[in-house]
Amino acid sequence: MAKKRPQTKAGKTGQAQVTSGEIPVVGAREPCPCGSGRRYKACHGRTASHAVTELVQRPFEGLPGECDWVALRELVPAATVPLTLKDGLPEGVPSVTLATVLPMAWPALRRDDGSVLLALQNDSTSGDLARDLADTLQRALAAEPGTPVPGRRVPAEGPRLQDLLDTDAEFAPEVHSGFEFWIPQSADGADPEVAASLERANAAAIPTVKLTGVDSAYWCETPDKNHLRWVMPYPEEKLLDALARLQAADGTSIGEDTRLVGSFRAHGLMVPVWDLPTSMTAEDCEKPAAEFAERLAGALASDAPLTAEERRARGGLTNRQVTLS
Repeated sequence: MAKKRPQTKAGKTGQAQVTSGEIPVVGAREPCPCGSGRRYKACHGRTASHAVTELVQRPFEGLPGECDWVALRELVPAATVPLTLKDGLPEGVPSVTLATVLPMAWPALRRDDGSVLLALQNDSTSGDLARDLADTLQRALAAEPGTPVPGRRVPAEGPRLQDLLDTDAEFAPEVHSGFEFWIPQSADGADPEVAASLERANAAAIPTVKLTGVDSAYWCETPDKNHLRWVMPYPEEKLLDALARLQAADGTSIGEDTRLVGSFRAHGLMVPVWDLPTSMTAEDCEKPAAEFAERLAGALASDAPLTAEERRARGGLTNRQVTLS
């Protein structure tokens, strides 16, 4: 139901040994850059992991569009969002844009025109994704135009996204069918490595559409069936109770031949998932999704104890949860 997050580019084997202070951050399953021959997670990545003192369960809490931040981090292949900085744009930076992923899994890119692209789908090193992203953003704003920003272990005392972004600004994701946004329209031609990465990414991207009638619900198309994945802001226990009430009353359907099959747990929020027939488009989901949202609001408002049938339904929903992060 969820897509795989792209891995960072592997380092070359047989490289010279380097000191611990120079070890860059790479994907957990990639060869450690120190040249030991072991995977990063079993080598210097273990030290970085042990350095984590606190895991922030809801790193995007307090940001506008928290549910969409989660969706773009875990579920949506290709999307961008303009970001507004709390203190305004620095001189020489015309814009800052959040992107789901960048070529070669770069954490960020300072383009030739000075604009910044910040990638959301990269590994966290500090236990606080909002702090990792803030560190990358600050380095991108100071980087030379035309250069990518590499990953690194993030200091535990640094600022978070909530400290850098205007929390009153709108958060409006634009979902794309592919990753052409990597290459500016004004560019004469893409770097061959970027072009190859673009081709691979486009081939792997799952067609995804954001519904317009409800918040943070995303339709996607897969070969066997379509899905609706809906990130919800409600406390997990309260939402499970509400879904159980609806499930026991046959009220979780969002159309003929649709079925609530389970949920993800991602960054402190629940993401209910429906199976849809292959003939059901995103547009077809709009009306039944809005009707379901009304039923869910009623179920969330109830404080009555669950009936025996509702408790059984709740147990089934709990057993079909998958934790992504």
